[in-house]
Amino acid sequence: MEITTGPLGQGLASAVGFAYSQRRQRGLFDADAAEGTSPFDHTVWVIASDGDLQEGVTSEASSLAGHQELGNLVVIYDENHISIEDDTDIAFTEDVLKRYEAYGWHVQRVDWTRTGEYKEDVQELHAALLAAKAETGKPSIVSLRTIIGYPAPKKQNTGKIHGSALGSEEVAALKKVLGFDPERSFQVDDDVLAHARAAVDRGAAARSEWQEAFETWQSGNPEAAALLERVEARKLPAELESALPVFEAGKDVSTRAASGKVLNAIGPVMPELWGGSADLAESNNTTIEGSPSFIPASRSTDAWKGNPYGRVLHFGIREHAAASIVNGISLHGRTRAFSGTFLIFSDYQRPAIRLGALMGVPSLYVWTHDSIGLGEDGPTHQPVEQLASLRAIPGLDVVRPGDANEVAAAWKVMLENHENPAGIVLTRQNIPTYARGTGDADGDTFGSTAGVAKGGYVLAEASANGKTAEARVILIGTGSEVQLAVHAREALQAEGIPTRVVSMPCVEWFNKQDAAYREAVLPAAVKARVSVEAGLSLGWREFVGDAGRSVSLEHYGASADYKRLFQEFGITAEAVAAAAKESLAGLPA
Repeated sequence: MEITTGPLGQGLASAVGFAYSQRRQRGLFDADAAEGTSPFDHTVWVIASDGDLQEGVTSEASSLAGHQELGNLVVIYDENHISIEDDTDIAFTEDVLKRYEAYGWHVQRVDWTRTGEYKEDVQELHAALLAAKAETGKPSIVSLRTIIGYPAPKKQNTGKIHGSALGSEEVAALKKVLGFDPERSFQVDDDVLAHARAAVDRGAAARSEWQEAFETWQSGNPEAAALLERVEARKLPAELESALPVFEAGKDVSTRAASGKVLNAIGPVMPELWGGSADLAESNNTTIEGSPSFIPASRSTDAWKGNPYGRVLHFGIREHAAASIVNGISLHGRTRAFSGTFLIFSDYQRPAIRLGALMGVPSLYVWTHDSIGLGEDGPTHQPVEQLASLRAIPGLDVVRPGDANEVAAAWKVMLENHENPAGIVLTRQNIPTYARGTGDADGDTFGSTAGVAKGGYVLAEASANGKTAEARVILIGTGSEVQLAVHAREALQAEGIPTRVVSMPCVEWFNKQDAAYREAVLPAAVKARVSVEAGLSLGWREFVGDAGRSVSLEHYGASADYKRLFQEFGITAEAVAAAAKESLAGLPA
């Protein structure tokens, strides 16, 4: 598989996700096979640097790897003591192996400098790697003490060779040390080529042996083989559509609760779906009930029972590692994984989210407590800039459903997509569930949730005298603020102002629609527009235009009951209606 690991630490952290995925797949497809006999058995190998092991995300992920007893994971730590600022003693002097031993890892040291004369003993390293692979009860790390840039005469063992090219003089000097002709470039001896090309034959033989084992498994496990065929084809189960819950209109439901019900409804028909929370399972509603936790049985607690092949993930308070691990699981393929936390803590996850978007990895993020609506936890936990900043990440779908049935529709769309990551943004507080129909009569019914897949759709059409009318103003809402747009529409229409409400759960999905559809939802001729969202207005001008207005939150929150906060900060139906009138008043006569 291919992974982009430019930002230090992400490679090792996502490799922990590879190891998670291998074990989960083993349980999903071939749980009863003896250890080492399944075609789904393999070792995850990682090469990491001093810089990788300084990054906090590797500490988070390595702690989890030790806790999970991931005996399928081996890290080769190239301990050369050099980074861009030269000798790492300036900032990094801990005993890394003692730290990893404390994490529960199997540790070994191979020191090619121990005699005072640098000697690369390949057999010593090979023996250490075999010992690491043989250790199946713990992840393993091999500290390999090397000299960076050896044997370049002047630049070896310096920060210069870490961060810059050798240069022509040093290349020529290096060739002389190695016995090459400094005047020749790209010289590869015939015996070296022959040795390298023999890898093709070795690989073919290994593949043939594996294929035989796979076909034996395939014939002996027809149901598991059918599941594997479906997930490798990236097809959702046929039963998914009918399994999705339909929420009763008129009943207030928080979208986080609705998301939990969706996950539990589709869990039985979609065994490849798994995930969990960064210590917020009850708050995030991310637990597929009745499923064991993905932990060694010895790690079970009074609240959580598990086995190594379980389905419920527990990341602890490690949001960054959670996102990196989900990236790794997604890259490894065949399963779909999600992680949950509060929206505010997406800030901790951002490097992994950005990298997943850059790679086009279909990771899934569940972000709850999405606004000042979380209430008394106060401004440290109340998102303000997070929605806008996440939407600024190219390739990330930010999905903020406006009621429980939008949640169900959104999950289906996210699961259908394998091209890029998505985060679903959910309320703590209860919000209305709308009666679905055509949305084009007198407001008693609202537009079908089929429109969710298009990112934005007409939730309630403008009307006058009980009949559909041409809109004079358009109100655009997301999440819990859709209800404010609906109430404002009622007030405006009572004053004779035909008003359309557009629910826009995902800006990214809407922008992918063709121009004709976008024009049908947001006609250019209707200049009076208002967006309403309990976060920054940044980004909404694209949709409301120069004549439009935004009801938003341009400062941090406060600690109080959510109803009072919305009232105090002016995020109300009355404010939306007033903004609509102001937008209308500013139009040319």
